[in-house]
Amino acid sequence: MTDFGVVDDSVAICKGVMYSIAPDLRIVDLTHQVKPFSILDGARFLYGATPYYPAGTVFVVVIDPGVGSARKAVVVKTRRGQFFVLPDNGLMTLVAERDGVEAVRDITNPAWMIGTRLSSTFHGRDIFSPVGAHLARGEDWTQIGPELDPSKLVRLNLEPAHIDDRGLSGEVIATDGPFGNLVTNVSAEEFLKLGYGHGQTVPIKLGNKTMDLPFVRTFSDVPLKEPLLYVDSRGRLGIAVNQGSFAATYGIQPPQPIFIPSAGK
Repeated sequence: MTDFGVVDDSVAICKGVMYSIAPDLRIVDLTHQVKPFSILDGARFLYGATPYYPAGTVFVVVIDPGVGSARKAVVVKTRRGQFFVLPDNGLMTLVAERDGVEAVRDITNPAWMIGTRLSSTFHGRDIFSPVGAHLARGEDWTQIGPELDPSKLVRLNLEPAHIDDRGLSGEVIATDGPFGNLVTNVSAEEFLKLGYGHGQTVPIKLGNKTMDLPFVRTFSDVPLKEPLLYVDSRGRLGIAVNQGSFAATYGIQPPQPIFIPSAGK
């Protein structure tokens, strides 16, 4: 997974490095369309995708706005037995909170890298791809470099949604791919504590806009081009327009605060 896009040869080069080390690899592209420099988007995509892959899977992740700086390049092994080869910049935040971390190693062994002189701007090619391939080939990961304290991994400072006497305060954190649905940090469990059920109208404050939205199961429960509130496929509260873009229709771009009062208030 990268934020490289697919316009140029960057992704193909990284795959070439991997195949030259381990020709029998199976490589799955999670996505190369992560919003450029968005560590948060990378973290949430990892959180969403990783449960569907088995122990032993190696995730090579390059969303690296600090490339060439003092930030560390690391391999993280979670308690689920998965490996993550990535910059230590917060990408592991959500996965680490859910799965736990068994061990972390600093990538320092030049034998696991390529080239006599590393590029200061393309560590995806020179460090992360070869390390991922060596790992997937079954080599001893303790040779990568010294062990690090897992508690010292860089973590994103994410403000969780919370409920008080007035209602629920959260945040729109992203849009859903090309569709323009709003992704929030509000879990279905938190939202349902407010007392709303399917078919009810829910008052919300979204940024500086106030609106009433029907809470429904799926998009087609409302007429075409009408807005709705729903629980998305990842168990979070979402805001959408049936066969339209909520973000474009209402001029909303994340991040935006969201507030929903308790039912009956």
